[in-house]
Amino acid sequence: MGHRGWLLGNAVWLQAGWWLCVLGAERPWLLALVVAGLALHLRLAPGGELRVLLGVALAGCVLDSTLGLLGVFAFSQWPLPAWLALLWLVLASGMRHSLAWLGQPLWRAVLAGLLGGPPAYLAGARLAGVELPLGALGTALLLAPIWALALPLALRVAARG
Repeated sequence: MGHRGWLLGNAVWLQAGWWLCVLGAERPWLLALVVAGLALHLRLAPGGELRVLLGVALAGCVLDSTLGLLGVFAFSQWPLPAWLALLWLVLASGMRHSLAWLGQPLWRAVLAGLLGGPPAYLAGARLAGVELPLGALGTALLLAPIWALALPLALRVAARG
């Protein structure tokens, strides 16, 4: 598979993985497909990928667990549900590939995080049954600056691989 084919496949995987994770909150058997997709990704991706996936996903899980402890999210499982941990692995799997273009110049990642993070969280919360004690608007306003920082940092970590 050529470079463009890999990038397109990775972009499709990110979308499919997001849906599988979020819908897997209510249908846990879908999470097995996510694990299989991540295994395939690791098999096909260049070296150093596992370190990037684990580093970005661990940081993301700590972030979401902290937000849950602070009352931004009300998860049914503590510290966070399995589908959300898998979602962080899915997101991390695009950091060196179909999402890498966001990293340079830096403003792209800041803008993408600012504008893209909150709607993704709100949609995922609605589909997965996650309560938002601050309401949709309060949650979005809190998440926007967090994601304006988190996405560029995750892309930088991934680029250093």
